[in-house]
Amino acid sequence: MNGFAQAAAAEWVKIRSVRSTAITLGLFAFVALGLGLLIARGFESGGPKEDAVLPIFFGLLTGQLVLVTFAVATVGAEFSTGTIRTSLAAVPSRGRFYAAKMTAVGLTLAAASLVVELASYTAVRLVIGDAAAPLTEWWTIQALLGGWIHLTLLSLFTAAVAVMLRSTVVALSVLLPILFLGSQGLGNIDAIRPVAQYLPDQVGMVIMHLTVPGDERFGRDYGPWEGIAILVLWTAAALVGGWIAMRRRDA
Repeated sequence: MNGFAQAAAAEWVKIRSVRSTAITLGLFAFVALGLGLLIARGFESGGPKEDAVLPIFFGLLTGQLVLVTFAVATVGAEFSTGTIRTSLAAVPSRGRFYAAKMTAVGLTLAAASLVVELASYTAVRLVIGDAAAPLTEWWTIQALLGGWIHLTLLSLFTAAVAVMLRSTVVALSVLLPILFLGSQGLGNIDAIRPVAQYLPDQVGMVIMHLTVPGDERFGRDYGPWEGIAILVLWTAAALVGGWIAMRRRDA
C-alpha cells in the first residue's frame, strides 16, 4: 500500500471511529426522509410531471445543512483540538495529508448522499404512487444524478473552506448564513439575483428542476449541466485554497 492510500485509510478510520459521524449522518437521513415524506403527503398531482421531484429535493436540501455541518466539523475538529500536529507528525507531507483527508471526507459525503437520496426517492414514490417521477425518463435520472453531485460537491466545498479558516465554529458561522440563508433571500431580489444565482448553493437548482432557465422570478441564465460545471469550479477553487492554506500556515 502506497503512502497516499495509507494516509487515506487512516483518515477513514478517524471518520468512522468517531461517534458523531453516525449521529450526524443519521440526522441527515432523518431530516431528508422526514421532510420529503411530509411534503409528499401533501403533494397534488396534475401539475408538470417534473414537480414530482420537489418532495425529494426539499428534504435533501434542508438536510444538507446537517451534511455541511458534518463536513466542516470533520475537518475543523483537528484544528480546534490541536490534534492536527499529531496528524502531520504521522504524515509529514502536507499535500499528501490534505489530499487524503479530502478524499476520505469526499467519499463519505458521496456515499451518504447517494444512499439517502435513493431512499428519499423510494419513500416519496411509495407515497405519491403513479404521480412519482419515473426512472424510465431521462429528466428523472438527470435530476437524481445532479442532486447527488450537488450534495457531494457543495459539502466538500465547505470542508475545504473549513481548512482555510482553520475553525469549525468560524467556518459554520460564515458558511451557513451566506450559503443557505443569504443567497436564498438575495436570489429573490431582482437587483441582486444576477449575481446570487452563481453562488455555490444556487447553481444546482436547474438540474434538480427546482427552477428553469427563463423563469421570471427564480430563473437562471444557464442550463442544468452548466450549473453543475459552475459548482465544480467553486469546489476546485476551494480545494486549491485549502491546499495553499495547509502548505503555508503553521499547524
